[in-house]
Amino acid sequence: MSDHEQVYDLSNRVSRSAVAVIDAITQRGGFKGEELSTIGTLRDQCIQLIQIAEQRDEEEAAESE
Repeated sequence: MSDHEQVYDLSNRVSRSAVAVIDAITQRGGFKGEELSTIGTLRDQCIQLIQIAEQRDEEEAAESE
């Protein structure tokens, strides 16, 4: 696995974990109101990384067929 592939894989895993943590803490009421905008932005950025990783995986799968 190349360095590039390792970065994509790690970014995907970290992003998925961050979204899970954010969702769990939010459900438990663990954020103050003034923090919600920042937390929402972070969650959105993680979702974008996940989508990029999934798109890359789909493209690689299509190329290998």
